[in-house]
Amino acid sequence: MRILVIEDQPKIASFVKRGLKEEGYSIDIAGDGEEGLFLAKTQDYDLIILDLMIPKIDGLTVCHQLRQNQITSPILILTVKDQVQDKVAGLDAGADDYLTKPFAFEELLARCRALLRRQKPSVSTKLQVEDLILDPVQHKVIRGGQEINLTPKEFALLEYLMRNEGTVVTRTMIAEHVWDMNFDSFTNVIDVYINYLRNKIDRGREKSLIQTVRGRGYILKA
Repeated sequence: MRILVIEDQPKIASFVKRGLKEEGYSIDIAGDGEEGLFLAKTQDYDLIILDLMIPKIDGLTVCHQLRQNQITSPILILTVKDQVQDKVAGLDAGADDYLTKPFAFEELLARCRALLRRQKPSVSTKLQVEDLILDPVQHKVIRGGQEINLTPKEFALLEYLMRNEGTVVTRTMIAEHVWDMNFDSFTNVIDVYINYLRNKIDRGREKSLIQTVRGRGYILKA
């Protein structure tokens, strides 16, 4: 899952980014409304976390413009503005949820999960291909009854492959959904992580689930 955080306070942005990355999400940061609006219009995000009091273009206007431009990604407003009229204005502008600062990270994470479930109902259920099972909530992977330990990035990559079971995904698609906008597309990092997964998921198994499609990318299928 790829999340855009539009927040002008570096400490808060860094805190949110670090915490969400530890949960396996890919995070982009925008420091003002103008940059945030541009990224949201040009990139594909599963969720947008938006502060209201940001420079250049305020958060409420950003929210309005995103909805006017048919951007349907869930929007979670994260702000110090805690008056009822502020919450009403934010939700009326098109936001899906509203959380005030200061906040507990556990609550932010729970609200993110809830919005992602609402957008993609399958996010709350286990994914299964043959004897490979991935639980997005418990962050567990099991194959043939044996639990497999994955790093957050390996887990995110496997989840993306499993959600696109039977479909060829290109390196560009993987980079956009599993890494962030600073990813260097000229490196072989994606191939390296695919090999990491193969060693943990397929090695020593009768069936190999992760396959290479020459000149196109990768596919996970039974």
